[in-house]
Amino acid sequence: MKLASYETEFQGKRALVTGGTKGMGYAIVKRLADAGAEVLTTARTIPAEQSIEGVHYVQADITKPEGTARIVEAVNEKLGGIDILINTVGGASTPPGGALALTEADWLETLNMNLLGSVRLDRSLLPLMVEQGKGVIIHVSSIQRRLPLYETTLAYAASKAALTTYSKGLSKEFSPKGIRINTIAPGFIQTEAADRMIDRIATVAGSREAALGELMNSLGGIPIGRPGLPEEVAELAAFLVSDRAASITGSEHTIDGGTVPTV
Repeated sequence: MKLASYETEFQGKRALVTGGTKGMGYAIVKRLADAGAEVLTTARTIPAEQSIEGVHYVQADITKPEGTARIVEAVNEKLGGIDILINTVGGASTPPGGALALTEADWLETLNMNLLGSVRLDRSLLPLMVEQGKGVIIHVSSIQRRLPLYETTLAYAASKAALTTYSKGLSKEFSPKGIRINTIAPGFIQTEAADRMIDRIATVAGSREAALGELMNSLGGIPIGRPGLPEEVAELAAFLVSDRAASITGSEHTIDGGTVPTV
C-alpha cells in the first residue's frame, strides 16, 4: 500500500473535531488541516479571529441534543459528509470533597460532557460512515479511568471509563462495516487550562516550578519529567486516523509520559 506524504496524507478527507479552538483539540485541528484535510470544529464560543485558515467553525454545545443537531447540520452543509470524527471535548468542574460532595446535577453534567456528547454525535454520524463503507472515530478518554482521583474528579474518571468501554463495544459492531474506532488516554497534558491551574497553585506553592512539581506528584510522578504537549497528542491522533493505522481498531492508546505504573 502506497502511503501519502505528511503534507498530503489527509488530502480529500473530511474531518470533524469537537472542541478544536484550544488545547489538544486545536493541535489536532491544525495537524489535520496542515496535511490537507477539510476540517470542521466546534466550540461553545467561537474565537473572534479564526486562527487556522480554511477551517470551518460551528458554535455548538455537544452536551445538549440541540447542539448535536447543529453540528450534524454543519457537517452536511460544510463538508458534505464525514471520514474522520475526533471527540476531544471533556473536562471536570465538580467540587472537591470526595464522592459524597457530588450532587445529582454534578454527575449528570459530567456524564453529558464526557460520555453522552460523544454517544449522540456517533449515533448521528455513524450512518453516514456506514453508507460509504469507511470512516474513523477517535474518542479522547483519560488515564484517570485507571487512576481515579476521588477527592476532586471521581465523576470525570467514571465517565471516561464508560467512554472507553463504550468505544470498545462500538468497535466490535462497526469495524466489520469498515469503520475503525479507537480511544486515546492522555495523562497530564500542558494545555492552557493546565497552565491556569499551575498559576493558581503557584500562588500558594511559591513558584510555577513548585506548582508543577505538586501536580506531577499528585499523579504519582511522570517518569519523563514533564507533562505531555498538545502537539504530541495530535501526532498520535493523526497516526490513528491515517492509513498507516489501517488495522488498528478497538484499542486504547495511552500518552502519559509513563505515569500509569502498571502494564
